[in-house]
Amino acid sequence: MKKMIAMLLTGAMVLSLTACGNSPSGSASAESSSQSGDDASEDAGAEESAPAESSNPVTLNVTTTFAGEDTNAQNYQDAIAAWQDETGNKINDASGSSSETFKARVISDFEMGSEPDVLFYFNGVDSNPFVEAGKVVSIDEIRQTYPDYATNMKDGMMGASPVDGKNYSVPVNGYWEGLFVNKAACEAAGVEIPTADTTWDEFMDICQKIKDAGYTPIAASFAEIPHYWFEFCIYNYLTPATHNILPESADDEHGQAWVNGIGDMKTLYEKGFLPENTLSATDGETFQLFIDGKAAFLIDGSWKVGGIEGATDDVDNFTVTYVPGKGSRKSTDIIGGLSSGWYITKKAWDDPEKQKTCVEFISYMTSDEMVSKFASVSATALNNGTQVDKSQLSSLAVAGLDMVAGATGMAGAVQDQVTQEARVPVFNGMPDIVTGKADIKEAVEELLKLVAEGQQ
Repeated sequence: MKKMIAMLLTGAMVLSLTACGNSPSGSASAESSSQSGDDASEDAGAEESAPAESSNPVTLNVTTTFAGEDTNAQNYQDAIAAWQDETGNKINDASGSSSETFKARVISDFEMGSEPDVLFYFNGVDSNPFVEAGKVVSIDEIRQTYPDYATNMKDGMMGASPVDGKNYSVPVNGYWEGLFVNKAACEAAGVEIPTADTTWDEFMDICQKIKDAGYTPIAASFAEIPHYWFEFCIYNYLTPATHNILPESADDEHGQAWVNGIGDMKTLYEKGFLPENTLSATDGETFQLFIDGKAAFLIDGSWKVGGIEGATDDVDNFTVTYVPGKGSRKSTDIIGGLSSGWYITKKAWDDPEKQKTCVEFISYMTSDEMVSKFASVSATALNNGTQVDKSQLSSLAVAGLDMVAGATGMAGAVQDQVTQEARVPVFNGMPDIVTGKADIKEAVEELLKLVAEGQQ
């Protein structure tokens, strides 16, 4: 456990960084990639795989999740602007916020043959369709031509594909999920902010007092993103060691955990602890409710630290703490991991003009300096880790570091093992589930049936 905590702590942000335009180190930079290609061409039989040289500017089609409220949206825009100025190449950006609609668009692009050249995307089951179709290139294959590619990363932490156990993506930063708190709303309602010792039953009492005081206890859109509460509510019936085990049926131990956890989500709705329009509101609307002090709590990921910092002039009014637990799960057992990374598509890899440029672009975006900038208060796979200068962080970011430092366990988000199509009965069906129009057990069984069909 100490090793896990140390890994997450080393993923914190260094704000005293060199400018984005500086040459990256500790990775396959433009210069080292070119040299690697030359070295490879000297080996017997390597001429055919050597990267093509081109003096003409190259335009890359790039899709990422660095958009909308994502903490790194501006960092990404600054980085690609600097890279374009430095290299003369161009980025045709098609990034979007990480939603189910965005995921569907990415999968559709691959199915239609209109996939991007470079993709920053999830490395769990969400990537299975294009990994299985051979439409992205493994890091091992890339290293046959560019030996220094991603060597500044720990291979064992890069997020191997569940399809074949190979690494296809180079991660930038990982994540943790926690309970963000609007201090003013809690103070106005006369309640204490939850701590590591707060139980689920005590949290329910806190929410009731907040509701009685005229505030919304929990900012959440069950119409658009029910997955945060889904994760923690079923986690409450499991442990860090068992959370990521998919049920075989709704009747086994893990299936019952899902049914009971979703039942707790229904209870939150029935008790009136969610926004009145939770079944129709967007995530942006409920987030604004939280920022405006009309709602006290919000479960979200480490990327939301920057989103909150950018949405308020009083960041000290916000903090983040543990999601209260019950049963076998301690409140200090958190959800986190390294779930996304940079892919090179097969279409781009087979393009003599684009191959080398893709490698150079990802190497730039995954250098030690750039990863440190993007990582903020989250985890990284960097061999050298990053340094923490708390004096340069907001009180909210420091609270995130302290929360991770006190974690007693960590499990990845189990939803990452379920395809978008399979999630529909539970995630898309959440409004019907919490209003009693759909049976929880039947929804879970349908989800598991779709999972099984997808594995055939």
